[in-house]
Amino acid sequence: MVIDLAETSRPKLTKSILKIIFGNVLIGFAYAQWMRPNGIINGGVTSIAMILERLTPVSIIYLANGITLLLLLLCLIFLGKETFLKSVFSGICYNLFFALFTLMPFSFNIYIAVDFLLACLIISYGYYCCISAKASTVGMDVIALVLNKRNPKINIAKTIRYINLIVLGAGFLVYGLWSIIFGVLFSFINTYLLQIFLKRKKQGA
Repeated sequence: MVIDLAETSRPKLTKSILKIIFGNVLIGFAYAQWMRPNGIINGGVTSIAMILERLTPVSIIYLANGITLLLLLLCLIFLGKETFLKSVFSGICYNLFFALFTLMPFSFNIYIAVDFLLACLIISYGYYCCISAKASTVGMDVIALVLNKRNPKINIAKTIRYINLIVLGAGFLVYGLWSIIFGVLFSFINTYLLQIFLKRKKQGA
């Protein structure tokens, strides 16, 4: 991966890359070990892949990769070179860690309520790590970041929430009522925590 060092110092670049890796370790682990096993969809890329997996014979890993490539195209067109390159790296990290944690021979499931709360916290912080490093997670945040770039008044976290709710509506018939209820709760809690993390980042800047 090549990033123009004129735009950012080497120590800052290194810090950003480490944040992107760490954020995707958290997100990949939480989706693979808590969200997918419990059938909880939240409206993101993995959720879309989970829905399509139920409707097609295609593996969730291939579906997630395909959707990721489409979002990367949007990132390239609208978010600029630096964000695109970091997002490519972020997307590779996420798909690698999601596949790794999905294929693990053992599970970290505790209890669905505990899994749910841990996933809310860990995924929101993972998103924060990537966004604060000027990278997308190559998820629905790409759309939110594009809209925010065109109009800074658009709230990133709330836009992600609304997109998630639209996807949840599409997934109702596939995963049933309880999964959707958990998904709606997840979307609100996750984006609420993300908004707190981003606000603290902005205040500390």
